[in-house]
Amino acid sequence: MNYEMARRKQTDFLGGLAKGLSVIEVFSNDKQRMSIAEVSAATGLDRAAARRCLLTLTDLGYAHYDGKYFSLTPRVLRLGTACLATMPLARIVQPVLDELSNEIRQSTSVSILDDWEIVYVARAAQQRLMSINLMPGSRMPAYCASMGRVLLAGQPEDQILEILRRHPPVRRTEFTLYKQRDILTALAAVRRNGYAINDQEIEIGLRSIAVPLYDSRNRLVAAINVGVAAVQHSASELAKLYLQKLIDVQQAIRPLLS
Repeated sequence: MNYEMARRKQTDFLGGLAKGLSVIEVFSNDKQRMSIAEVSAATGLDRAAARRCLLTLTDLGYAHYDGKYFSLTPRVLRLGTACLATMPLARIVQPVLDELSNEIRQSTSVSILDDWEIVYVARAAQQRLMSINLMPGSRMPAYCASMGRVLLAGQPEDQILEILRRHPPVRRTEFTLYKQRDILTALAAVRRNGYAINDQEIEIGLRSIAVPLYDSRNRLVAAINVGVAAVQHSASELAKLYLQKLIDVQQAIRPLLS
């Protein structure tokens, strides 16, 4: 880091903003309501700083306080929606997703990798397959999602190991691959085959197949998948039924991504 970059980092970094964002990020589907003490523990902020951040978010309408617990309000969605609306990727892939979904009568999605999670940037749903309602902005752990495996497989191994160290995988279902060696083996298979299949690892009753999306310079930028109900197709049938259609989309989108 040169002097100018170091000086910019010191003088332009807003600690208060960083603390506020860390508080927002700590809320999740599993932690929808949290006390000051819980937010403090999860973020590493002291209780006073956590309290100030939470009360500020409440005053601005981004959080709700019931006297004991804080929860985020729908206003927070403005932050993500504004970002997604300006992303060329979302605008490019949504029409293609809609067409594919209508053709095969299955739900399709596109996501990007954000550290240890995938973030949905576009989705065309035919039916609700999961207990949670997936939409642009939704997040899933990368290690046990078909799109996540595709995206992780394109990362350097030392980066993958660092992600797994910081965010140890957990067993979400009886089928989840959560041991490091099993995940690395699965990622090696993705690199050989060019696609990933998820067999009820995120949620019982859901299977999916995913392929990577590359830009015109052959850089990995996202992943696309088809999700099906487990009662419809076995895991072994997914490649035969949907892989070529996903590859066709992969090839069609590539020249549009620069």
